[in-house]
Amino acid sequence: MQQPTRAADSHDMIEVRGARENNLASVSVDIPKRRLTVFTGVSGSGKSSLVFGTIAAESQRLINETYTAFLQSFMPSIGRPDVDALRNLSAAIVIDQERMGANSRSTVGTATDAYAMLRILFSRLSTPYVGTSSAFSFNTPDGMCPTCEGLGRISDVDVRQLVDVERSLNDGAITVPNFGVDSWYWRVFVQSGLVDPDLKVQDFPPQMWQDFLYKEPTKLKIDGSTLSYEGLVVKVRRLYLTKDRESMQPHIRAFVDRAVAFTTCPDCGGSRLNAAARSARVAGRTIAECSSMQIDELATVVRELTEPSVAPLVASLQETLDSLVEIGLGYLSLDRESGTLSGGEAQRVKMVRHLGSSLSDVTYVFDEPTVGLHPHDIDRMNDLLLRLRDKGNTVLVVEHKPETIAVADHVVDLGPGAGPAGGRICYTGDVAGLRRADTLTGRHLDHRVTLRERVRPHRGRLEIRGADLHNLRDVDVDIPLGVLTVVTGVAGSGKSSLIHGSLSGRDGVVVVDQSPIRGSRRSNPATYTGLLDPVRAAFARANGVRAALFSANSEGACPACRGIGLIWTDLAMMAGVASVCEQCEGRRFTREVLTYRLRGKNISEVLAMSVSEARDFFPSGPARVVLDRLADVGLGYLGLGQPLTTLSGGERQRLKLAIHMAERSRVYVLDEPTTGLHLADVDQLLALLDRLVDGGATVIVIEHHQAVMAHADWLVDVGPGAGNDGGRVVFTGTPADLVARADTVTARHLRRYLDR
Repeated sequence: MQQPTRAADSHDMIEVRGARENNLASVSVDIPKRRLTVFTGVSGSGKSSLVFGTIAAESQRLINETYTAFLQSFMPSIGRPDVDALRNLSAAIVIDQERMGANSRSTVGTATDAYAMLRILFSRLSTPYVGTSSAFSFNTPDGMCPTCEGLGRISDVDVRQLVDVERSLNDGAITVPNFGVDSWYWRVFVQSGLVDPDLKVQDFPPQMWQDFLYKEPTKLKIDGSTLSYEGLVVKVRRLYLTKDRESMQPHIRAFVDRAVAFTTCPDCGGSRLNAAARSARVAGRTIAECSSMQIDELATVVRELTEPSVAPLVASLQETLDSLVEIGLGYLSLDRESGTLSGGEAQRVKMVRHLGSSLSDVTYVFDEPTVGLHPHDIDRMNDLLLRLRDKGNTVLVVEHKPETIAVADHVVDLGPGAGPAGGRICYTGDVAGLRRADTLTGRHLDHRVTLRERVRPHRGRLEIRGADLHNLRDVDVDIPLGVLTVVTGVAGSGKSSLIHGSLSGRDGVVVVDQSPIRGSRRSNPATYTGLLDPVRAAFARANGVRAALFSANSEGACPACRGIGLIWTDLAMMAGVASVCEQCEGRRFTREVLTYRLRGKNISEVLAMSVSEARDFFPSGPARVVLDRLADVGLGYLGLGQPLTTLSGGERQRLKLAIHMAERSRVYVLDEPTTGLHLADVDQLLALLDRLVDGGATVIVIEHHQAVMAHADWLVDVGPGAGNDGGRVVFTGTPADLVARADTVTARHLRRYLDR
């Protein structure tokens, strides 16, 4: 009679056996189901490789395999993770920090279905009646503003950025990318017969100027062929303005940013909707007015709707809005574009979809859900994680914040170090056991940074006057020079608007923000930092050959794998398989290139080195300068040739910081540099910030981490709340002054942090 019980119990654990993804050292671990498990460890220790790259990836791959091969051909291709066995998996839902894309037609309202429910509500109750729910959609012809086609803004092309009017076409007057002299586009203009290619553009007569810039598409005989001719502005609009900005090549994106100005649509006032949709009202408000309200205010308005015929719909909408408020996003509006959300905000918007779900026994996987959250908001996030668990779900969270670790049922601590020094299980068990364990996480769990005994003196100030971006209320504030200043406040209070909106673009100011690193599987720390250039030059000098030979993206690439080191086999409708290239054995270069050596090492062996190993190999010169910066930001363990796609969020953040340190700026602006950092790594970051300041720089950090606040010379606290309740500076002064006399949300939490 005991066997059924044991069999049932065996399904209460996710069993991982022999996991080897990335740096995992054949990890075996049991993870309790229907519990909240937090995975911690230093950045690069293997947490994401275990949780996302192994458990979640295999769950999603197995689910995909239940579909027909035809349907699988339309799904993302997921390879089997490198693991001996995974048992007792349930369906995994990954809620990560990936931005929600830059599609300007996607908003908070459309991403959460709140706007869809609002549209149905207006189609039922509004006066005058204008039609079905599609009549209120800015993504369909029924509801979109015809002028801006539902975008809420129109573009205005700056002709001065397209043409150098003091030149002729033959002299290269057109400055648009891909329109240079002898290009195909250039030939169409020159041979059209509509313009004089030898005449300076500024001397064009009115009709020629009109034809050159604004002529609508028309068929012309050009060089014996019938081709379509269109004015330069018309062509630029068609080629570049209809495409998603994020999908453009960097030089095209830079041109568009320079040449195109977006202004609010004069017809719809930015609401995106046509006149009929804007005329309909419910309870005295249009759907555009409802969409532009703060979500917490809209929730109050919806709560007052008592029409029985739409009661179930109102209840669903109310639940969604309340969830957004509860998750700390009440300061957003439904018309906020999804692409403008931070990674943390995007993750919490995705989370809303699952809070009201009737599913249970699901595995929810979170990637640092506290990112971007003030300590005031972390408690609410913890409550939401526990609610998901209490519905009978397994909740797996990759996290560094001690506040979230403290509420875990189970902890898996990976390490002991990062990269090759990590990938092993250091501890599994409850939080009390972790505190007693002699691991890096256990030792730092109750570690507290103390206030400075003496703050550094100021050397002048950066003035911000009349800042009014987004929710800022005509803010005046001085940022001291020559010290470490931390700008803090609850999420949505206006911190980023104040600093980025006022300081970005000023001379001498370098901004390290949260924008993702762009790179393919060919990109690695050596290529991204520019380190590969002096390395290639050193190999070229030592062997008397061209530097291009030592690039796996150029002449030196293995012809079989084209310098990737892997051969991708397409299995038609099934998932593709990557195997190590047999010709170069994964070394990416031709046999000839690998015969050239520098101090006994070939280029592949050098790229296989860690940053620390490479520092010994390059004791001086420009390569050593780059390597020293990488070591300064705590990336000494990183492999020079490691693909950027395998780097964790914390590693990518520090890699960007290392790049910007090369600019020798006098003012650094860092946006939440503790993102992805272990408690022990935060101490290293603080030491780096101190070195920058002691070296003469001014460092301004937008941050929620209390250790960084305590370590600052100066604090600027923005609030008191979020959205309309924020936008003011509620305190400026030293951290000691904040703790001693201020009554802000930040002050209360910093006092509690220091008193522990």
